Amino acid sequence: MKSIKQLLLVCITFLTLFACKETKKEVKVEAPKYTAEWESLKEHKTPEWFLDAKFGIYCHWGPYSVPEFENEWYAHWMYVNANNPEAKNGEASLFNKHHVEKYGPLKEFGYKDFIPMFKAEKFDAAEWADLFQKAGAKFAGPVSEHADGFAMWDSDLTEWDAKDMGPKRDVMGELAKEIRKRDMKFIATYHRQWLFGWYPTWDETTDASNPKYAGLYGPKLKKGDNQMPRSNHEIENGVEKYYPLADKKFNDEWLARLKEIITKYDPDLVWFDNKMDVVSEEHRKEFLEHYYNTADKSGKEVLATYKFHDFKQGTAVLDLERSRMSEKKDFPWLTDDSIDWKSWSHISNPRYKSTNRLIDFLVDVVSKNGAVLLNITPRANGTIPEPVKERLLEMGQWLKVNGEAIYGTRTFEIYGEGDAEVVEGHLSEEKNADNTSKDIRFTTKGDIVYATVLDWPTNGKLNIRALKEGSEIYTSEIASIQMFGNEGDLEFSRDTKHLTIKLPKKVGNHAFSFKITPKK
Repeated sequence: MKSIKQLLLVCITFLTLFACKETKKEVKVEAPKYTAEWESLKEHKTPEWFLDAKFGIYCHWGPYSVPEFENEWYAHWMYVNANNPEAKNGEASLFNKHHVEKYGPLKEFGYKDFIPMFKAEKFDAAEWADLFQKAGAKFAGPVSEHADGFAMWDSDLTEWDAKDMGPKRDVMGELAKEIRKRDMKFIATYHRQWLFGWYPTWDETTDASNPKYAGLYGPKLKKGDNQMPRSNHEIENGVEKYYPLADKKFNDEWLARLKEIITKYDPDLVWFDNKMDVVSEEHRKEFLEHYYNTADKSGKEVLATYKFHDFKQGTAVLDLERSRMSEKKDFPWLTDDSIDWKSWSHISNPRYKSTNRLIDFLVDVVSKNGAVLLNITPRANGTIPEPVKERLLEMGQWLKVNGEAIYGTRTFEIYGEGDAEVVEGHLSEEKNADNTSKDIRFTTKGDIVYATVLDWPTNGKLNIRALKEGSEIYTSEIASIQMFGNEGDLEFSRDTKHLTIKLPKKVGNHAFSFKITPKK
C-alpha cells in the first residue's frame, strides 16, 4: 500500500513539473524588422508600386483657402505687422495690410476665425477621386496638416480638426475610402514641423499670444523665434544664425499625430515637407521605425519621402519642390509641384500652368527615374476650379493614349537628347524654359524603348541620334515602330547619324510617344 502511494506521489510530482515547464515555456515573439537606427532603416525597399506609378495628385486645402489672397502662407504673413522681426524696413507685410483692412485687427480677427468660414459645403470626396482617376493619377490624398496646425482628419489628439470645426467632416477618411475604391494608393502629407514658430505667439497685439488658442497656434516663443521656422542652424548673408529646436512636448505631439494617421488611415505613402530638422532626430527615426514595422506586420508596401537631409539618404525617397533633376539618377525620386505658378492653395488671381507644360514636365521627370506629385487648388467650399479640372482631364486623356510609355517603365541608358538645359535647385522650376520638338525623352519596358518627343516636328520626320546605326547604347535591330494614337507601323530608316521616323498625320496637341520594338 505504501509503495503504491509512493508511486502515485512520484507520478503526480512528475506531471506537475511537466505542466509547470509547459506553462513557463516562453512564446517566441518575432523581433521587429526595423529598429530606430539609420542603418536598419536603410534596409527598407522602395515598393514596386511606386516605381510603376509615376504620377500622383494632392491638394493644399484648409482654412488658408478662405482668404484667397496671394498664397497658402497667408496664415503666417498675415501676422507680420510693423512690430514683427520679419517686417522689411519696419513695414507691415502686404498680407497684414490686406488682412487688417478687410477683416480687422489681429487681436479681434485672427487665423482661427477663418475656420468657421471653411465650411467645405460642396466637398464631394467621390467626385474628387473620380477626377484624380480620370487624370491618370495612381496615388492621391490631401494635405493632412499644413503649417497652420489645423488637422484635416478626425483626431483624438486635438479639437482643432476638420471633424470638430469648420467642415465638421473627416476629410482624410472620406478621401481615403473613395481613392482606394478606385484602385489608387492613398497618401498622407504632413507639414506640422513648420508650426513651431509659424505664428508670433509672443506678440500681445495678436490673438496668437492667447494661451486659449495654443492648441492651434503652438507653443509660446520669444520674439524673434518665429522667423519662418528654419533649420536650427543656417547661414544668412555669410552670418551664422541659430534658431531653437522644438521642445519635447512639440516633438511628442508631432510624432503622436503621425502615429494616429497611420492607425486610422493606413496610408501607402507619407510625404513630408522640409524643415523636419526642427524636430529631434530621435523622433524622426522613431516615425520611420513605427511606420515601416506597422506596414511589415500587415504585409503592406509603403514609403516615406523627405527633402534635403531631413532623413538619411537611403531610408526614404528624396523629394524635390518645384524643381527637377538635370540628369538621370540611379535611385527613385519624387518632385512635387503646383498646378498654379503662384500658389499652392486657391487664390483669386491664379496663374495656371498649361497642360502642355504639365505633360512635358511629367515625361522629363519619368525619364530621369522620378515621379511627379501634382498639387491642385480646391476652393474653400470644396469645388475644384474649372481650369484645374480641364488641365487634369487633358492630362488623363494624354495618359490614356500614351500611358504605356510612362506607367511601369524604367530608365533607358540615357534620359534623352535635345537642347533643353535644366536648372536644378529648390523652387527653380520657373527658370526652365518650355520644351521643343528637339527634346526627346526615353523610357523602357523590357527590351522595348519608348521615345517621346515634346513637341511636333514640322519637317515630317523625327530624327533620334541615340538610336542611330552603330549606336553603343542601342545595339538591337529594330523590328517595328508605332506612334501611340496612330494605327499601323511607321516607316523608318537608320544611318550612322540618326534613326529617322517618317511621321504620320499629327494626332493630339502635346507630347508624342513612339514604341520601338526590336527584332527577337
